[in-house]
Amino acid sequence: MIAEQQGVCCICLVAPAEHVDHCHQTGKVRGVLCFSCNAALGQFKDRPDVIRRAIAYLEGNSWKPTL
Repeated sequence: MIAEQQGVCCICLVAPAEHVDHCHQTGKVRGVLCFSCNAALGQFKDRPDVIRRAIAYLEGNSWKPTL
């Protein structure tokens, strides 16, 4: 799997692929990530909805309440 990824993380594409990532519900291996990207997914609890909100926030498209 690491060879197929050319030795780099599936997400950032620059750091060494050293940590096996898996789905916590099914146990299925998804790929090999660097430490930082693997930790980031863990912090987001593998929730795509939260990751999408983080992307929107970074792109400046997040919901901003009127105070």
